[in-house]
Amino acid sequence: MPRLSLIILLVLCASTVTFAQSKKKPKKVTAQQQPNSLTPYFPAENYEPEKKGKTKKSKSRKVTRNAEQEHEDRMKEVVKAHRKAEKEMLKPQYSDFSYFGHKRKPKKHKPGKMKFCKECEIWH
Repeated sequence: MPRLSLIILLVLCASTVTFAQSKKKPKKVTAQQQPNSLTPYFPAENYEPEKKGKTKKSKSRKVTRNAEQEHEDRMKEVVKAHRKAEKEMLKPQYSDFSYFGHKRKPKKHKPGKMKFCKECEIWH
């Protein structure tokens, strides 16, 4: 008899422990519900304008003379910039390899007076 009551008591204790662990956990608060520096205590509102339905566009897009002229002007500016860049590259600073990262050609010193250059990492 005492063993039976002990077994029943253990079964009841085990069942209460399992039922106590199976309770539903409370829902976590999402980041949108928590106050932050952007929305301290106010709900987030959507300030975007409402989207309207699709509008019909004309199938034939006519190019105006003004747009053509603007395009030609932009293309002329691009050509002008390319020519200027080509002219700049003809300078000895860019075309002569002995300049190698210098604006002015570095001086060649005697072997005892050579210094290490931080720009090109060469002794000269």
